[in-house]
Amino acid sequence: MAEKRDYYEVLGVKKDASADEIKRAFRQQAKKYHPDMNPGDKEAEAKFKEVNEAYEVLSDDTKRAQYDQFGHAAFDQSAGAGGGYSSGGFGGFGGFGGFDDILNSFFGGAAGGSRARRNGPEPGNDLRYDLTISFEEAAFGGKKTFSIQRSENCEACKGTGAKDGTKVHTCPHCNGSGVVRSVQNSIFGQVSQMTTCPNCKGEGTVIDEPCPSCRGRGRVNRTRSITVNVPAGIDDGQTISLGGQGEPGRRGGPAGDLYVVIHVRPHKLFKRKGYDLYLDKTISFATAALGETIAIPTLEGDTTYDVQPGTQPETTVKIPGRGIQRLRQNGKGDLYVKLKVEVPKRLSEKQKRLLVEFEEESGRKIEPKGKKGFFEKLKDKIDDMAED
Repeated sequence: MAEKRDYYEVLGVKKDASADEIKRAFRQQAKKYHPDMNPGDKEAEAKFKEVNEAYEVLSDDTKRAQYDQFGHAAFDQSAGAGGGYSSGGFGGFGGFGGFDDILNSFFGGAAGGSRARRNGPEPGNDLRYDLTISFEEAAFGGKKTFSIQRSENCEACKGTGAKDGTKVHTCPHCNGSGVVRSVQNSIFGQVSQMTTCPNCKGEGTVIDEPCPSCRGRGRVNRTRSITVNVPAGIDDGQTISLGGQGEPGRRGGPAGDLYVVIHVRPHKLFKRKGYDLYLDKTISFATAALGETIAIPTLEGDTTYDVQPGTQPETTVKIPGRGIQRLRQNGKGDLYVKLKVEVPKRLSEKQKRLLVEFEEESGRKIEPKGKKGFFEKLKDKIDDMAED
């Protein structure tokens, strides 16, 4: 039989790792080698068993202390090391009937893809929440509180599913394995098949009387209030990970994570590209021609900008440091302002004459388009009569 690997090495943690570090490492490894993620992969099955075995020991303070002192011999019945545990745990696998039963207890039989009970700890499910925030909240950050629903262990029965004062028994039909073996005759001879135990539904245990709070399921749906720190500079579509805020694990397994997906509402003025902001600012023809100090809106209030004389339409200017805070970094992006020159649609007669004079002063003659007023038409008529 191959020599067992060090349990700390299996989980990828140091020997002085904290309980939380061990939980996180187990959760990562269990997901990596989970049979649902590696269908038909025997090597992954073996590693999943190895990971569960390691966590079974290192997650228990007493067993971990024994392991640290005696190593694997602490749980080897033939080694004679004091303090070892026997059946029920992963150390000696005393509760199983051989390697096949171990795998079957994890992954179930082949027929119909049914699963048997997993006796070891199982990590909880990850959850996702879509959080919509304002443009300003994304730029400046802050706290946001929301509610989620998740499946948790029943407080009344501590997750056992049994009514207080009653007991949980090993299923007599499958002897706690969660699966039953059946033999069928075929043209190839007798075929052995493993299926989920119909008596315990693959759990391996039965209860005298179900818990009235959870109806024997051991789990209930709870609404929980969650507060998340939204970091300044986060962008639309980015995710915040909240470790351990997912669904609690089973049989001592670590809780899953909660992934908060950020959705940012658009701003009525600004467009964002990375950490830079973009803005259209309309100025008058006179301002573009003569220059002027104008007010430019920013996320932190107005700032001023000196428009240079002779500024052309669609000119883009940069205002440094008035963009978005860089995510978990120092400094901000820039604000880019496109100056759009407004051409008036309606002019008074005086404004028209001034523009004509302006053009004539520039050496160009212009004939204004549009309807003439009554007095202007009368003047033209008199001029025509005088010429005749």
